[in-house]
Amino acid sequence: MAGAPEATTTDSLYGGAVSLRQPARGYRVNVDAILLAAFAADGRHAKFAVDLGAGVGGVALGLHHLKAASRFALVERESALLTLAAENARRADLDAEFCCCDLSGGLPQELRQRADLVVANPPFFAPRTGRPSGEAQKMRARFGELAPFLDAASAAINGTRARIVFVYPARELSRFLSTAERHHLVAKRLRLVHADARSAARIALVQLQRAQPGGLVILPPLFEWERKSVRSAELEAMLGGANAISNA
Repeated sequence: MAGAPEATTTDSLYGGAVSLRQPARGYRVNVDAILLAAFAADGRHAKFAVDLGAGVGGVALGLHHLKAASRFALVERESALLTLAAENARRADLDAEFCCCDLSGGLPQELRQRADLVVANPPFFAPRTGRPSGEAQKMRARFGELAPFLDAASAAINGTRARIVFVYPARELSRFLSTAERHHLVAKRLRLVHADARSAARIALVQLQRAQPGGLVILPPLFEWERKSVRSAELEAMLGGANAISNA
């Protein structure tokens, strides 16, 4: 793996219980990683979890902190980010494998049919849509094809009980679900996240499985803010390390 970016910061998650090093500029761990980890942790404990597009390992660190999985594989195409992910994993005593690859070329053979949990925070925007960023690494993280992530997730899971959990823009939910169906993956659990009670949904948290259609459980919405500058009690609990995703 290549060396880490020269300019980095060391930041904390879960009220200081988890620390991570990440680039000072570019795409950084944000609240979506916390929400994804909490949603994925609300289920059967995973023996082996695969994080697709892992970045510096924020989601895997969250799953580890929430005791949701025993072993991990972190897959990331940016070697500098994967170097930081490996450093963060060592600091957290996270049992992990690291794979530097572009998923457009498919999931590496050594990770196929091994996972009982796959998580992904993929690029939110199709190539050449939206407002481009001047920072190349951030642009690559935000703009890309969805299909390679779903293809890799489908290849990684081992059996029909294995779970795949994505976070994706709510306004693109229909495209996400139709693309998932083409990969023979069916939505089984869904939660929409809103900035507040007056706002349209911002992101969707979706659990997929290789299963027959039907049986979708739609959870109550999650609101991030109670009022201006005041987080909701549920989000505050998640940021502090509690998995309250199913208790709303």
